[in-house]
Amino acid sequence: MLSFLPGWLLVPFSFSGFALNLAFWGILVTPLGILKLLLPFHPAQKLLAMAGRSCFRGWTNVNTGLINLFNDVEWQISGETSLTSDNWYLLIANHQSWLDIPVVSSFAHRLIPEPKFFLKDQLKWVPFLGSSCWALDMPFMKRYNPATLTKYPHLKGKDIETTRQSCAKFLTVPTTIINFVEGSRCTEHKKQAKNSPFQHLLPPKAGGIAFTLASMGEQFNAILDLTLIYPDNRQHVALDMLMGRLKRIVIQADILAVDEQVMGDYFNDALFREGFQQWLNQRWQTKDLQIQAFYQQDLPASTEQQVAC
Repeated sequence: MLSFLPGWLLVPFSFSGFALNLAFWGILVTPLGILKLLLPFHPAQKLLAMAGRSCFRGWTNVNTGLINLFNDVEWQISGETSLTSDNWYLLIANHQSWLDIPVVSSFAHRLIPEPKFFLKDQLKWVPFLGSSCWALDMPFMKRYNPATLTKYPHLKGKDIETTRQSCAKFLTVPTTIINFVEGSRCTEHKKQAKNSPFQHLLPPKAGGIAFTLASMGEQFNAILDLTLIYPDNRQHVALDMLMGRLKRIVIQADILAVDEQVMGDYFNDALFREGFQQWLNQRWQTKDLQIQAFYQQDLPASTEQQVAC
């Protein structure tokens, strides 16, 4: 534990550790993606996919070790006892910081299959990150706003087709599909801009998980709803972690059934679409109450100004 050192001294070492970890595994895994293009044979594809999953586990283990090395942090995880690595899961979660990705990956390790994150298309150009995610078959999503679709109508439905093509790769091997359904990290500014009805969350976007459920809903054994809380570091989670100030990581897992509430034609059935949006908003209301209840029972933190995310 190095958290006793001054934060200004820890930052260059902790940041370098995470950057080098990403670069190392990025350099290692990218050739696997190239080989998958050159060797489109099932035995080779299966072997390369196994190697890729091993690299992802290595990246996750080092990240978890770095978090624990630079911080005197307590991990509080609940609700995960019935999970298994032999099932398919759709995992949804709130999004507060870029630290959420290493945290969710650490949670998934040994509990559920290796996660596949839905990523913004722009991230494919980030050095090491983009090539690594491409090699690991992470889906890159390119969303089009209404103005673009009006100008280029041929793009309508392209994002749905991209999702279907990506999900088709996950039908034969147990997989966890992860979607941060708020679409962006929650900040006070974004909450105000979106007129969020929640105290600690942004409004959820139903389209992304509807795409996934439409593509492979029957394949999922359950929906896993994670609530991520950093109760002692509510304003600058990632920076606090780099400075050795991260105290607790709280993960509350709710396991939900894949039933008629979430299975249907979201894009053509207006009645189902309305019901699905209500279901998701109710989940987010429950999540918001969970976060608030956790803060209220944490007496030292309850006296602080409530600055969400």
